[in-house]
Amino acid sequence: MTGRDMEGAWLDLTRPLDADVAIYREGSYSDPPFTAALWADRAAQGYEVWRLTMGTQTGTHIDAPCHFAAGGDTLDKLGAGECVGTFRKVTAGQLAAPGFRLSGTGETHLLIDARDGAMAAPGAVEALLARPARIVVTVGALALDHPDPFRFHRRLAQAGKYLVEDTLGDVGPLPETGEIITLPPRLVGVSGAPVRVLIRGGA
Repeated sequence: MTGRDMEGAWLDLTRPLDADVAIYREGSYSDPPFTAALWADRAAQGYEVWRLTMGTQTGTHIDAPCHFAAGGDTLDKLGAGECVGTFRKVTAGQLAAPGFRLSGTGETHLLIDARDGAMAAPGAVEALLARPARIVVTVGALALDHPDPFRFHRRLAQAGKYLVEDTLGDVGPLPETGEIITLPPRLVGVSGAPVRVLIRGGA
Protein backbone atom coordinates (compact mmCIF):
# COMPACT_ATOMS: atom_id res chain seq x y z
CA MET A 1 0.00 0.00 0.00
CA THR A 2 1.50 3.35 -1.01
CA GLY A 3 1.37 6.56 0.98
CA ARG A 4 -1.34 7.88 -1.33
CA ASP A 5 -3.37 4.67 -0.88
CA MET A 6 -3.18 5.03 2.91
CA GLU A 7 -4.71 8.50 2.80
CA GLY A 8 -8.48 8.33 3.12
CA ALA A 9 -8.76 4.53 3.54
CA TRP A 10 -9.53 3.21 7.00
CA LEU A 11 -7.23 0.36 8.09
CA ASP A 12 -8.72 -2.08 10.59
CA LEU A 13 -6.13 -3.31 13.12
CA THR A 14 -8.64 -5.43 15.06
CA ARG A 15 -8.23 -9.19 15.39
CA PRO A 16 -11.37 -11.24 14.68
CA LEU A 17 -13.11 -12.67 17.74
CA ASP A 18 -13.73 -16.31 16.93
CA ALA A 19 -12.68 -19.80 18.04
CA ASP A 20 -9.12 -19.13 16.84
CA VAL A 21 -8.48 -16.05 18.99
CA ALA A 22 -5.38 -16.46 21.16
CA ILE A 23 -6.03 -16.56 24.92
CA TYR A 24 -3.31 -15.42 27.35
CA ARG A 25 -1.80 -18.26 29.36
CA GLU A 26 1.14 -18.27 31.77
CA GLY A 27 1.98 -21.35 33.83
CA SER A 28 -1.18 -22.65 35.48
CA TYR A 29 -3.08 -19.40 34.80
CA SER A 30 -5.31 -18.75 31.79
CA ASP A 31 -7.62 -15.87 30.88
CA PRO A 32 -11.27 -16.88 30.36
CA PRO A 33 -11.90 -18.63 27.03
CA PHE A 34 -13.86 -16.95 24.28
CA THR A 35 -17.13 -18.56 23.27
CA ALA A 36 -20.03 -17.44 21.11
CA ALA A 37 -23.05 -19.73 21.41
CA LEU A 38 -26.55 -19.44 20.03
CA TRP A 39 -28.92 -18.63 22.92
CA ALA A 40 -32.22 -18.03 21.12
CA ASP A 41 -33.14 -18.84 17.54
CA ARG A 42 -35.75 -17.56 15.15
CA ALA A 43 -37.50 -20.93 14.91
CA ALA A 44 -38.29 -21.01 18.64
CA GLN A 45 -38.32 -17.36 19.75
CA GLY A 46 -38.81 -15.50 16.52
CA TYR A 47 -35.43 -13.74 16.87
CA GLU A 48 -31.77 -14.65 17.22
CA VAL A 49 -29.61 -13.97 20.32
CA TRP A 50 -26.05 -15.10 21.03
CA ARG A 51 -24.36 -15.58 24.39
CA LEU A 52 -20.78 -14.28 24.52
CA THR A 53 -18.24 -15.21 27.20
CA MET A 54 -14.73 -13.78 27.33
CA GLY A 55 -12.25 -11.98 29.52
CA THR A 56 -11.81 -8.22 29.55
CA GLN A 57 -8.41 -8.62 27.84
CA THR A 58 -9.58 -10.87 24.99
CA GLY A 59 -8.35 -10.30 21.43
CA THR A 60 -7.51 -6.74 20.46
CA HIS A 61 -8.22 -4.96 23.73
CA ILE A 62 -7.60 -1.87 25.81
CA ASP A 63 -6.02 -2.03 29.26
CA ALA A 64 -7.18 0.54 31.80
CA PRO A 65 -4.55 1.73 34.32
CA CYS A 66 -6.12 -0.43 37.05
CA HIS A 67 -5.10 -3.54 35.08
CA PHE A 68 -1.57 -3.07 36.46
CA ALA A 69 -1.65 -0.12 38.89
CA ALA A 70 -3.36 -0.25 42.29
CA GLY A 71 -5.88 2.57 42.49
CA GLY A 72 -5.61 3.24 38.75
CA ASP A 73 -8.54 4.39 36.66
CA THR A 74 -11.06 1.88 35.39
CA LEU A 75 -12.20 1.70 31.77
CA ASP A 76 -15.19 4.02 32.29
CA LYS A 77 -12.89 6.89 33.29
CA LEU A 78 -11.82 7.15 29.64
CA GLY A 79 -14.27 9.35 27.77
CA ALA A 80 -15.59 8.29 24.38
CA GLY A 81 -14.26 11.50 22.86
CA GLU A 82 -10.73 10.57 23.95
CA CYS A 83 -10.96 7.40 21.86
CA VAL A 84 -11.31 9.31 18.61
CA GLY A 85 -8.46 11.56 17.54
CA THR A 86 -5.06 11.63 15.91
CA PHE A 87 -1.97 9.46 16.18
CA ARG A 88 1.76 9.64 15.62
CA LYS A 89 3.75 6.51 14.80
CA VAL A 90 6.92 5.54 16.66
CA THR A 91 8.92 2.40 15.85
CA ALA A 92 10.62 0.07 18.32
CA GLY A 93 13.86 0.84 16.49
CA GLN A 94 13.48 4.51 17.42
CA LEU A 95 12.78 3.53 21.03
CA ALA A 96 15.97 1.46 21.11
CA ALA A 97 17.99 4.68 21.20
CA PRO A 98 18.64 5.77 24.85
CA GLY A 99 18.53 9.43 23.79
CA PHE A 100 15.13 9.11 22.09
CA ARG A 101 13.03 12.26 22.09
CA LEU A 102 9.81 13.09 20.28
CA SER A 103 9.19 16.71 19.33
CA GLY A 104 5.86 18.36 18.68
CA THR A 105 2.56 18.06 20.53
CA GLY A 106 -1.10 17.51 19.94
CA GLU A 107 -1.70 13.84 19.12
CA THR A 108 -4.27 11.97 21.22
CA HIS A 109 -2.71 8.54 20.59
CA LEU A 110 0.78 7.15 20.16
CA LEU A 111 1.03 4.23 17.71
CA ILE A 112 4.06 2.03 18.41
CA ASP A 113 5.09 -0.19 15.51
CA ALA A 114 7.12 -2.89 17.27
CA ARG A 115 7.26 -5.31 14.37
CA ASP A 116 10.95 -4.65 13.69
CA GLY A 117 11.81 -6.61 16.86
CA ALA A 118 14.08 -3.94 18.35
CA MET A 119 14.33 -3.79 22.16
CA ALA A 120 13.18 -0.47 23.58
CA ALA A 121 15.36 1.36 26.08
CA PRO A 122 13.61 2.12 29.41
CA GLY A 123 14.59 5.78 29.10
CA ALA A 124 12.88 6.00 25.72
CA VAL A 125 9.67 4.68 27.24
CA GLU A 126 9.87 7.36 29.93
CA ALA A 127 10.08 9.95 27.15
CA LEU A 128 6.86 8.52 25.68
CA LEU A 129 5.13 8.77 29.04
CA ALA A 130 5.83 12.50 29.10
CA ARG A 131 3.70 12.96 25.99
CA PRO A 132 0.12 14.25 26.43
CA ALA A 133 -1.38 11.31 24.53
CA ARG A 134 -3.48 9.25 26.94
CA ILE A 135 -3.79 6.14 24.74
CA VAL A 136 -0.86 4.06 23.45
CA VAL A 137 -1.50 1.47 20.71
CA THR A 138 1.04 -1.25 19.95
CA VAL A 139 1.33 -3.20 16.71
CA GLY A 140 3.48 -6.22 17.50
CA ALA A 141 4.84 -7.04 20.96
CA LEU A 142 7.11 -4.31 22.30
CA ALA A 143 10.17 -5.76 24.06
CA LEU A 144 11.71 -3.63 26.80
CA ASP A 145 15.26 -3.98 28.10
CA HIS A 146 14.16 -4.74 31.67
CA PRO A 147 13.93 -7.92 33.82
CA ASP A 148 10.20 -7.38 34.49
CA PRO A 149 8.33 -8.63 31.38
CA PHE A 150 5.43 -6.30 32.25
CA ARG A 151 7.54 -3.22 32.95
CA PHE A 152 6.16 -1.38 29.91
CA HIS A 153 2.58 -2.17 30.94
CA ARG A 154 3.18 -1.15 34.55
CA ARG A 155 4.81 2.16 33.68
CA LEU A 156 1.97 3.07 31.32
CA ALA A 157 -0.57 2.21 34.01
CA GLN A 158 1.32 4.18 36.69
CA ALA A 159 1.35 7.18 34.35
CA GLY A 160 -2.42 6.95 33.90
CA LYS A 161 -2.19 5.82 30.25
CA TYR A 162 -4.45 3.32 28.49
CA LEU A 163 -2.82 0.59 26.38
CA VAL A 164 -4.32 -1.01 23.28
CA GLU A 165 -2.57 -4.25 22.31
CA ASP A 166 -2.89 -7.56 20.45
CA THR A 167 -3.70 -5.77 17.21
CA LEU A 168 -3.27 -7.32 13.78
CA GLY A 169 0.36 -7.35 12.68
CA ASP A 170 0.15 -8.43 9.03
CA VAL A 171 -1.26 -5.14 7.76
CA GLY A 172 1.70 -3.80 5.81
CA PRO A 173 3.27 -0.36 6.36
CA LEU A 174 1.57 2.04 8.72
CA PRO A 175 1.16 5.77 8.07
CA GLU A 176 3.31 8.16 10.10
CA THR A 177 0.35 10.23 11.29
CA GLY A 178 -3.39 10.22 10.85
CA GLU A 179 -6.77 9.70 12.43
CA ILE A 180 -7.53 6.90 14.87
CA ILE A 181 -10.51 5.28 16.60
CA THR A 182 -10.04 3.02 19.64
CA LEU A 183 -13.56 2.66 20.97
CA PRO A 184 -14.44 -0.03 23.56
CA PRO A 185 -17.92 -0.83 24.89
CA ARG A 186 -19.18 1.33 27.76
CA LEU A 187 -18.33 -1.07 30.60
CA VAL A 188 -18.17 0.27 34.15
CA GLY A 189 -15.60 -0.58 36.82
CA VAL A 190 -13.51 -3.05 34.79
CA SER A 191 -9.82 -3.28 33.86
CA GLY A 192 -10.30 -3.34 30.09
CA ALA A 193 -12.38 -4.57 27.18
CA PRO A 194 -12.14 -5.75 23.59
CA VAL A 195 -11.81 -2.74 21.31
CA ARG A 196 -12.17 -1.92 17.60
CA VAL A 197 -9.08 -0.13 16.26
CA LEU A 198 -9.21 1.85 13.00
CA ILE A 199 -6.56 4.18 11.60
CA ARG A 200 -6.48 6.42 8.55
CA GLY A 201 -3.39 8.23 7.31
CA GLY A 202 -3.06 11.78 6.19
CA ALA A 203 -4.11 13.86 9.20
